[in-house]
Amino acid sequence: MKIALVTPYDYPYPGGVNEHVTALDREFRALGHDTRIIAASTTNEDVLGDHVIKVSNAISPMPFSGSTARITLSPQVYRRVKKILKTEKFDVVHVHEPGVPMLSLVVLRHSHALNVGTFHAFRETNALYEVAAPLVKRVFNRLDGRIFVSEAVRDYITQYFPGDYTIIPNGINCERFSAPDIKPIERFNDGRPNILFVGRLDKRKGFRHLLRAYPYIKLVIPNARLIVVGAFGDKEKAPFLRYARTHKLRGVHFVGYVSPAELPRYYRTATVFCAPNTGFESFGIILLEAMAAGVPIVASDIAGFRTVIQDCAEGTLVPPGNEQAIARALVHLLRDPARRAEMTLCGKRKALEYDWSIIAKRVLTYYQDLLAARSLATHIQSTAGKWRMARVRHLLNWPRRRRKVTP
Repeated sequence: MKIALVTPYDYPYPGGVNEHVTALDREFRALGHDTRIIAASTTNEDVLGDHVIKVSNAISPMPFSGSTARITLSPQVYRRVKKILKTEKFDVVHVHEPGVPMLSLVVLRHSHALNVGTFHAFRETNALYEVAAPLVKRVFNRLDGRIFVSEAVRDYITQYFPGDYTIIPNGINCERFSAPDIKPIERFNDGRPNILFVGRLDKRKGFRHLLRAYPYIKLVIPNARLIVVGAFGDKEKAPFLRYARTHKLRGVHFVGYVSPAELPRYYRTATVFCAPNTGFESFGIILLEAMAAGVPIVASDIAGFRTVIQDCAEGTLVPPGNEQAIARALVHLLRDPARRAEMTLCGKRKALEYDWSIIAKRVLTYYQDLLAARSLATHIQSTAGKWRMARVRHLLNWPRRRRKVTP
């Protein structure tokens, strides 16, 4: 099949949707399919590769669900997309986040291929959908298939756009995080207990709650260390640095962005992984990464995380924003190696269920089912049309057949 994977976000800027698209592209190609990624990007085209079609380099940061979405609002996208779709003639156009302006909406407006949409984002409410639902619904009706990454997303989206959907979760490259030859980070591999945080320092990621819980942890485990990894810069980490210095918190290390190759090494270095997110999470990719790496977890008890983690099995769930609960759960695990070992085994088993090799095949099967259904519908429609035409011709000829010829 020739497949277009569309992301509305600045590609390949770090983010869950972009990582999802990249993984599907890799798996589909390995299975022999011809894929293209359609996206706006601030990255130069020679770096992106031949299989990425860049529609614009104009990116506008927009506040979105407690975070910042890097999307394009450039008018040039309209003509560019029309030309791409006409030239490439895709069998399947798979749009991620169909409701995000403007690339996703433009692609669905002009695509005549089999259109599939994957919904990633979860929010309790969305004022945009409430106000613009009639307009957005026209575009959503262009979808032949609809995928949710979790039950939380399904429940959210169907408030506004009921219909037939399927749930296919995000995936993970288990081998990348579980390979036995992954080496810990040397400077942190000194026997001290390491608490790992991975993510941006946006409000919804909840790092401030982990940092405020950290003094309680240090009272009980003085040699504990907090390692902070993610796509953040000096501006984002500045207020947290001030807090740590003001409260004389030792052992807090702001590492910042690390390459995909280095990230598994940080998981391998961790004693416990903490995800103190406060909400708006549709899924728990970072939890699966930790599970695959064999790291026990303390995470917020929020809808998206409950999709992949069971309390007291792969990790411990705590009320979001409850700093004392975070501290208690982390202390308990740091002091109980037997419990950590049990969680490690549970986590590794769970992560295998989400390996990209499995998830990508589920997506391809969904494409094939939709294509078969479309082919059947076309055949039925064609047959019905031929039957109607034959019936019309029969009725038109009926009087002549009945007329008697006199000698």
